[in-house]
This record gives sequence, C-alpha cells and structure tokens, in this order.
Amino acid sequence: MIPSMKKTLPVTKTTIGIIGAGGMSRYHAAGFRAAGAAIAAIADTNLAAAEKTAARENIARAFADPAEMLRACPEINAVSIIVPNKFHAPLALAALRAGRHVFCEKPPALNARETRLMADAAAKARRTLMFDFNNRARPESRAMMRYIAQGAVGRINSAQAKWIRRTGIPGFGGWFTNRALSGGGPVIDLLHMLDLAHYFMGCPEPEYVLAQTFSDFITDKQFKGPWGIPDAANGVTDVENACHGFIRFKTGQVLTVQSSWAELIAREEVSVAFQGTKAGGLVRRLFAQDGIDSTATDTCELYTQENGHPVNRSIVVAPDETMGRVSAAANFVATIEGREAPLNTAAEAVTLMRIIDALYASAQTGKPVKC
Repeated sequence: MIPSMKKTLPVTKTTIGIIGAGGMSRYHAAGFRAAGAAIAAIADTNLAAAEKTAARENIARAFADPAEMLRACPEINAVSIIVPNKFHAPLALAALRAGRHVFCEKPPALNARETRLMADAAAKARRTLMFDFNNRARPESRAMMRYIAQGAVGRINSAQAKWIRRTGIPGFGGWFTNRALSGGGPVIDLLHMLDLAHYFMGCPEPEYVLAQTFSDFITDKQFKGPWGIPDAANGVTDVENACHGFIRFKTGQVLTVQSSWAELIAREEVSVAFQGTKAGGLVRRLFAQDGIDSTATDTCELYTQENGHPVNRSIVVAPDETMGRVSAAANFVATIEGREAPLNTAAEAVTLMRIIDALYASAQTGKPVKC
C-alpha cells in the first residue's frame, strides 16, 4: 500500500527508545527525527556501545537494560529494535505488552511462529507493529508502486526476486552465520527483494514452495564481505550461502527467488523484475563492488507494447543513498500519529516468514512444501 495523508486526525508526539546500538541506529534516528519524533534514550547490553551511539546521535540517556530504560523513561511510547534476530521476538513482545508501539529491524523474527506471536500481541495491545522493510520505501519502489496501484501494470503474473552477492559473507562464526541466533543465512538476511516482489504482486496468499539451498562456500574466506562483524575463531557457521526457490500463490501467480552471500556471479544485484498483463517492470540496484553503496547504480523501468512497438519507459527518481532506511523509519512515526498509512503490516510479515520457513523446509526435504 502507498502511504497517504489523512486529513483531521489528532497528532500525539511520538517519543522513542532505541534498543540496540548497531549501525542501523543512525538511520532509525534520522528517520524518527525527520518525522518529528523525539528520541529519549538508547539501550544496549554493551553499555559502552550505547553511550557511544547516544553521544553520536545526541540522545540524552543510555542504558544497559531495555526494561530499565522503559521503567526510567515512561514518556517513551514506541521502541525501535536493532539487535540480532534471535532477540527480535522477545524484545518486541515485552514492549508491546508494556503498551509501546514497535519498529523492528528485519527479519521480523526467527520464523513465522514467533512473528505470529508478535502480530497477535500488537493486535491485543492495540499498538502498531512494523518492520524495517526499507526497500519498500526506496524512491524507485514508491514510484513503481504508484504505477501498479493506478492499474498501469495490470495483474502481475510472474516475478523474479534477486539479492545475490559474489563475496558477501558477513563474517565467519559470528551471529550472522549461527542459525540459532540468525535463523539462517541469505534467505532470511536478504529477504528484502522477496518482500518487495510479494508487495508489488499484491501480497497474495502462498500455496506451495520448492527450493534448494547450497553451502559450498560458507566457510571459504575468499567470499567474506567488506562489512558485517568480526570473525569468531570458535564460532558456529551452519547456514547456507545461497538459495534458489519457486513460490506458487493461490491466485496462480508465481515468483522465483535467488538469494546469496557467496555465488559465482558477475556482481551484486538487488532487483525485482515482473511481468504483468499490461506492462512488465524492473527495479534494480547493481554494484560494481559487493556491499559498497557508492559503487551502485539504480534502474526503474516499465516495458509495454504500444502501436505495435516495444516501449521501454525509464522512471527517473531522486537518488536515495540510504536505500529507503530513513524514509521507512519516518513512515513508522507518521503511521503512529495517523498521518500516513503503513508501508508494511504485521500480517504481511507473518506471510513473508511463512514463505521463508517453507523455503528452508523444502530445501531440507527435497520436496515441495505447502505453505
């Protein structure tokens, strides 16, 4: 859905507490403030990291315990969660049950069961639960969604979602490569294009999934990415480095997905292509060097047949170096305050995680899996 302005709803100032002092905190903070919210405090189990981020982002208070932060700062009515995947659900559930709105980093949780618990808690508490599916907020995606919403594309019959890297393993033995902490490798880490394709298609209900994962390069240091976390010498590495899958929806629409941290390809590609009954389309970011945003080029195009001729239409939008991260955080605040519609919902997150669960299950069994 496309955020739209509402006319006469009362606006209550949003005051946010950030949980987690990682690199994404800078984008969350910028987005919240751009939307007019206040940031009261930040909490991280590493108090020194919390204090460092607080100083950088001009946040008044830092805590080592999120629960203590909420007790000490009753003015906080929303929290932002930026921690390893295993802790998304416990922290979100605690915040929702304490009456706070929640904006959580991707993935929503380790699996669909946890995500459903979060969605149920948000509904029970009558609070907003959203996720940082920032690629929905990219200018290219917003522009394309307007064409789709206006009917220019027709029904999207098929789509191809890719987030593929040649050398993009985010550290060996850390939480990214430990399934118990992360939930998996690139399938769950690079879920954005799967989500964006599903979003463009109208969020249809999945029917079955067929997939295969590969782990040939997951311990090969040649495939380490230029970012992430330091290697852990005695850590666990038990996730995939690549996955190829196929999803059929109950509507008859189909989607292929390719995700990889390490795969022998030309370059990193982040893209959704689709084929509609009136037009096809492509939203793509290509990298000259894996993981280095400054080397990326963006494309947004529509493909039609007009007067017997192929017509390729280039959609030109303002560049966004943050890839929608600031805009996505701002939309969370505007949603809470009744000024915009949400860019994503808890129900959509549950469906996405059902698909991801089925991709892993099919890869493990070697068979199609009902979703």
